Amino acid sequence: MNEDRWHEERLAELLALLRPAPPGWIRAAEELPSLRRTLDDLVARAEADAAFRADLIADLEQALAAEGVEPSPRVVEELRNRLEG
Repeated sequence: MNEDRWHEERLAELLALLRPAPPGWIRAAEELPSLRRTLDDLVARAEADAAFRADLIADLEQALAAEGVEPSPRVVEELRNRLEG
């Protein structure tokens, strides 16, 4: 037990030495769950509705923007991959 306590204290000391995460990383981490839900919803709708799927694939950027998501290249690629998979 005493050895576990020492490891926890040492870990705390080492963590305290780290610089804080950049604000962009924090913001991205906060937004990720919502983004995943939005992408999941778009894919589910595309699987259920062929016409929606065709419109979605025709303009992924517009579909993301309509959902309030910044259509960055990485997000567009992720959506494209989910639709193909």
